Amino acid sequence: MNYLVKSITALGGYILDSINSVGTFFKLFISILSESLMVFQRPRLVSQQVHFVGNHSLLIIAVSGLFVGLVLGYQGYSTLSMYGSEEALGLLVALGLLRELGPVVTALLFAGRAGTSITAEIGLMKSGEQIAAMDVMGINPLRRLLVPRFWGGFIAMPILAAIFSAVGVIGGWFVGVVLIDVDNGTFWSQMQNGVDIFTDLGNSIIKSFVFGAAVMMVALYEGWYSTPTPEGVSRATTRTVVRASLLVLGLDFIMTAVMFS
Repeated sequence: MNYLVKSITALGGYILDSINSVGTFFKLFISILSESLMVFQRPRLVSQQVHFVGNHSLLIIAVSGLFVGLVLGYQGYSTLSMYGSEEALGLLVALGLLRELGPVVTALLFAGRAGTSITAEIGLMKSGEQIAAMDVMGINPLRRLLVPRFWGGFIAMPILAAIFSAVGVIGGWFVGVVLIDVDNGTFWSQMQNGVDIFTDLGNSIIKSFVFGAAVMMVALYEGWYSTPTPEGVSRATTRTVVRASLLVLGLDFIMTAVMFS
């Protein structure tokens, strides 16, 4: 009986802590949005963050997109050839990248590369008492540190997703046209005729923006509320990857169900 009471108490405490964390997360999100007018007052801070998170993630995004496109080309041709529809390889590659693989894989890589970097940066500034020093000097640290990073990641994510998809299409073209000898004109014409700008490309862009906001919010939240010790910052960066990845996958399921139902 005593063990059952302890288990129920522990479960209740975990649920309450989770609810409190979710509330704190959205409170921070609202605070960032309320301070977002500074983006127009000091756009250079945002452009610096776009360059930081985008440029440092560009190589891994482009290389990953190329290899995903290569694999998708091989797997797509293998499947389509069973039904005599090899000419639809370009359409399959484009839809696979635009609808799912482009935004989702880019967001997962973005969380692992840029998200952890942002969390570590904010966490180390907190442990070094730089954030407290800014507060003492009358500088709003949330406005100066979090807002530019949030909007920088929000803007950079769709650009990186577009690069991922574009390089992936080139990889699929290389496999299908150069290596397997699918007709080049058919490859591109099937893609152009089958991809809808608003349904496929538009939804891909919307997903990219939502994933960018989600990843940056998780990264900023973990860094902002991390324990100001080396161990605390290390655990915060690990939580950023795990939670941001799970959040991206969950949002992808919800958005896919709504967009393509």
